[in-house]
Amino acid sequence: MSRAIQFHNHPFRFLLYLEWGLLAVAIMGILTSPPLRDMSRRGLSNGPTNTFTQWPLFTIGCLLLFGLLGLYLPTQGFWQRLGHMALQVALIVVASGLMLRGARLFPFVYLVLVTRSCLMVGLMGRVSVTALAFLLFITTLGLKLRVINNVGRPIPRPARHLLSNLQMNLVVFFGLSLVFTLLLVNALLNERTIQTRLKTANRDLQRSAAQVKQLATAQERSRIAREIHDSLGHSLTALNIQLEGAIKLAQRDPQKSQALLKEAKRLGSVALGDVRQSVATLREQDTGQDSFHSQLNALIDTLKASTDITPNINLQLLAPLPKATSMALYRLVQEGITNIVKHAEATTVGLSLTVDDQGTTLLLKDNGRGFDVSQTSTGFGLQGMRERAQAIGGNLTVNSQPGEGCEIRLVVPT
Repeated sequence: MSRAIQFHNHPFRFLLYLEWGLLAVAIMGILTSPPLRDMSRRGLSNGPTNTFTQWPLFTIGCLLLFGLLGLYLPTQGFWQRLGHMALQVALIVVASGLMLRGARLFPFVYLVLVTRSCLMVGLMGRVSVTALAFLLFITTLGLKLRVINNVGRPIPRPARHLLSNLQMNLVVFFGLSLVFTLLLVNALLNERTIQTRLKTANRDLQRSAAQVKQLATAQERSRIAREIHDSLGHSLTALNIQLEGAIKLAQRDPQKSQALLKEAKRLGSVALGDVRQSVATLREQDTGQDSFHSQLNALIDTLKASTDITPNINLQLLAPLPKATSMALYRLVQEGITNIVKHAEATTVGLSLTVDDQGTTLLLKDNGRGFDVSQTSTGFGLQGMRERAQAIGGNLTVNSQPGEGCEIRLVVPT
């Protein structure tokens, strides 16, 4: 809540209008109620007969000032709220004392005081103001009845008994009205607080949803980039090697060149198949266990046909692989072999894959020139491999030294 409640930021504007309506009723009652001293001049009292004609205007002025205080209700600062509340109580006391001269009594100002206290102070302060308003009303009512008893002829005993019962009923009714007002305004404040919290939570939820959407979009873009890089990268690398060989042998060995061109055409078909496979993967089509085996065998056959690298394969699939894991393993092997063909200058490649109840272990190593892991910046290929390993809950490590080849190990626990 802001530092002060004013007309433009009043949380319950209808309560402010209700205050003005109640004060207007009280002012109209003052204007239409003759002073008790006028009653005494009609023979109902032997008291003084002079009239004090200025008190109604002064009373109305106090009520108007009390109404204007409702346009500014401080909500912070102990002394500021205490002073504001004390001024309201003082105006009520003065107006109540002056209204003792009239024939009517209007308790609406006490209800307004309790309503404002709910907007200004905490629960204990509200209860204290409610109790104070009740005591002020009882005191004012008692003084009012005493003034009536002192004006005119003495009241008979039965009438006094009836008047006492009426006083008790008024006290009980007004006390219940104060409690009802306190509970009603508290309920309105609690509902407003809940609505504010719900709006805040809704804004936070929308903000979080937007962030999740952005993150999901970024992850999907990264996944698509990995699919394109891993699938087409290997096939296009092998295709490029075949075309280079065909160009070199075009004059010296036309038959060998033709064989290399045929192999390049086959690799072009493989690249087209990789594109279709990537699209199928993006559409989350099920590849199945047999597809994983066939893809892995096709990858090794391509390596044998397009390079002079000798593969050593050891596959022990003793447990079924989930679809996500099998696809990630295939892409990891594909990217690793592509890097070996492009950069390692290796003659042999070892591929070991063990799948059992303990988990999955993949080992890919070569006897190439190697590199310094600490000095080499991480390219998109290795980055994509690490992202794929993290996606299936695995741990990927890369070990290499210049002249000692490279070893890539992936461990995926069960």
